[in-house]
Amino acid sequence: MDLFTPTSLGALHLDNRLVLAPMTRRRADAAGMPTDLQATYYAQRAGFGLVVTEGVYPSHESRAYPHQPGIVTPRHVDGWRRVADAVHAEGGTIVMQLMHAGRVSHTSITGTRRVVAPSAVAVTGDVHAAHGKLPYPIPHALLESELPTVRAEFVAAAQRAVDAGLDGIELHGANGYLLHQFLAPSANRRPDGYGGSPQARARFVVEVASAVAGQIGGSRVGLRLSPAVNIQDALETDPADVRATYRALADGLAPLGLAYLSVVHPQPEDALVQELRARTGVPLVVNTGFSVASTRDRATAIVARGVADAVAVGRPAIANPDLVARWRDDLPEAEPDPVTFYTGGPVGYTDYPAYRRTAPA
Repeated sequence: MDLFTPTSLGALHLDNRLVLAPMTRRRADAAGMPTDLQATYYAQRAGFGLVVTEGVYPSHESRAYPHQPGIVTPRHVDGWRRVADAVHAEGGTIVMQLMHAGRVSHTSITGTRRVVAPSAVAVTGDVHAAHGKLPYPIPHALLESELPTVRAEFVAAAQRAVDAGLDGIELHGANGYLLHQFLAPSANRRPDGYGGSPQARARFVVEVASAVAGQIGGSRVGLRLSPAVNIQDALETDPADVRATYRALADGLAPLGLAYLSVVHPQPEDALVQELRARTGVPLVVNTGFSVASTRDRATAIVARGVADAVAVGRPAIANPDLVARWRDDLPEAEPDPVTFYTGGPVGYTDYPAYRRTAPA
């Protein structure tokens, strides 16, 4: 396989095997409305085989940070329709990542009376609210009777995304957010059928994925996971428990015919990552994550060796909207400015130019 050849992930047809990883950029307006600036940003990166949006909140209670975009209201749908149209006009394919923050938020961000989680266990540290840092609150432990409502919020959001013209959705089950909180024993201390054993902790994620697949078709649904990444207090430190939990999850997902599994892991060749691929029977997208930088040579080798079907790339895509062309033609890369990652406005967002070849003298 070659990094620059077409492939399909379920119903999603990719011109190449590079995926724009979902990245928080905080450019929506205060009401979570995606802006024309975001439409420009994603359209600039439509050369990626697949564009995955930043995490989008499916309900007000699930919002993670100020200026995060939502997919809750008709106005949100209209805003995302402009984004999807802009990407499609450039020949791209785009899916929306649905992200429920769970306990990794604050009521000053959500505007609701509570934040929720599998169990009443707070994240350590502070949350970045609109007017400074605040301690993470103790979340409300979701009652078993409340879980169908949360599941239905994912389903409704997925339908709104498709109604807005996006090609599918990706469920965020990684990096310590709600679905990952159900998987992680440090965050899930439930005494009912959704906690305790690895199979029980995997249950809600399977139910959400099944419900969303039943609504919009499994071939348009991806799922992002980060086993044992140990971020935002979603700690998975017992290797035997990690294997048992993610095996149970994979076995529950296998009948759904999902479009792909996206796994954040510093070593995509890891036995567990490859076992998840085999057990689910769906295409694998890998992202080396926070500790191992994505490079052209690394991505090329991953696909060439058959380790994964596609590679998700984050930071290099920030400063290189034409990264696919740069990597294909072995051109120099620009460096992103971390100071502008979350500052709002076009600076450090849409003002990185495509590579310009100079004419020979």
